[in-house]
Amino acid sequence: MCGIIGIVSKNPVNQLLYDGLLVLQHRGQDAAGIVTCDGNTFYMHKSNGLVQDVFQTRHMRSLVGNAGIAHVRYPTAGSSSAAEAQPFYVNSPFGIVLGHNGNLTNSAQLKQEMFRQDLRHINTSSDSEVLLNVLAHEIERTAHNAVLNTDMIFEAVSGVHNRCKGAYGVVAMIANFGLLAFRDPHGIRPLVIGKSETAQGVEYVVASESVALDVLGFTLLRDVQPGEAIFIDMDGNFFSRQCAENPKLTPCIFEYVYLARPDSVIDGISVYQTRLHMGESLAEKIRREWKDLQIDVVIPIPDTSRPSALELANSLNLTYREGFIKNRYIGRTFIMPGQALRKKSVRQKLNPIGMEFKGKNVLLVDDSIVRGTTSQQIVQMARDAGANKVYFASAAPPVRFPNVYGIDMPTRDELLATGRTDEEICREIGADALIYQDLDALIKDVQLSNPGIEFFDCSCFDGNYVTGDIDEAYLNEIESARGEGQKHRKPANSSTQLDLNLVTAKEYEEEAA
Repeated sequence: MCGIIGIVSKNPVNQLLYDGLLVLQHRGQDAAGIVTCDGNTFYMHKSNGLVQDVFQTRHMRSLVGNAGIAHVRYPTAGSSSAAEAQPFYVNSPFGIVLGHNGNLTNSAQLKQEMFRQDLRHINTSSDSEVLLNVLAHEIERTAHNAVLNTDMIFEAVSGVHNRCKGAYGVVAMIANFGLLAFRDPHGIRPLVIGKSETAQGVEYVVASESVALDVLGFTLLRDVQPGEAIFIDMDGNFFSRQCAENPKLTPCIFEYVYLARPDSVIDGISVYQTRLHMGESLAEKIRREWKDLQIDVVIPIPDTSRPSALELANSLNLTYREGFIKNRYIGRTFIMPGQALRKKSVRQKLNPIGMEFKGKNVLLVDDSIVRGTTSQQIVQMARDAGANKVYFASAAPPVRFPNVYGIDMPTRDELLATGRTDEEICREIGADALIYQDLDALIKDVQLSNPGIEFFDCSCFDGNYVTGDIDEAYLNEIESARGEGQKHRKPANSSTQLDLNLVTAKEYEEEAA
């Protein structure tokens, strides 16, 4: 899970990219990076940490140019090393930088092809660097040492689609040429286009979520279509082409459940409206199957579940209260690497308001239950605060399968619902009752905003992987590679950290060495 943004402007873009990353921070808290382009020169700064910590005034001053891309990262493949912070850079051909949101499911095969056939070296364990080198090789193949043009770039993206499997939303800059963005043929990860009319001319932005466009003052044009590539040259001219043979939109349904900000619109679907619908559906299930529950108050687990909890309470004519105060300086525990860190952070992150729990039968509403770390501790907090009964409702179905498309749900052993019945899960988290959303109801809730989307990637709920290349052997492999204790973090001042200013190919290679 990552956040990406790319801008072609008539003015310096460093502040725009920084501001865009701030509102995409929820998509990745591990690392951040910005690359700007001024003619043939790239200017880069990236490191581990939050956006506001990675970039200081001296870094921003050095990021010159009217075009650039930026990235916030949470690692789902590779390690947490600062060397794997994005964007990545290659100097051949032309000089290319790339930021990637998603996960390649055939990166191991591609690495072998890079080494044996394409004669390219991969420096890190990141699948995003693999994707960059595939793109660079395809551009080199189509250009044949000729003057690069948009037809060649789109043909290269077609080559990427033919070789790469999995989920990818991409922004890339080609030195002295322009901004390239494309989305995988299934449209699993989101990517939107925005436009701004200025006195100097038209400016464009591409980002993971529409909220970045809102904050920057751009108007949402549309989503990048699955398999589509768009190219914006340095003069602001816009080009687009469908580059996949059989594209089919199947966006990740978990974006609407948890990942995206509620004020975003993705593939024509309001995230906020969807979460209201989820609350209505959950209320209907309680009315139908749990009508004997004596509920005094509905309390959300902040922040993502608030719309669902509020609509549930309204639908059942129940009292809604804010029972937990959130420390906003603690990251999202679901995407924190390491079970021990997640457990510690739950108590630091939330504190109950005792008067809302004492002597009451409380229905806690959360967006989902993944590892169960948060749910178990929150139920205990409610009991410690004096609750009489603690019921727990999940606005999403049970998460029983790994997500292989860029969300950190790597191992079945870590997923609370895998191999357990609802009753067993209820006992595990210590609740008096557990109510899960039904998958059919969730799909309908999302479709209400855009009935034109027939299918979603629901693999973490139903185990059906839309790319068709996932089997038991693959799941065993990623569980071995990505299980707890497999990610090793290097300090932010590691010698592998890159702080590139006035980067030419030669200078980049010397600094990386």
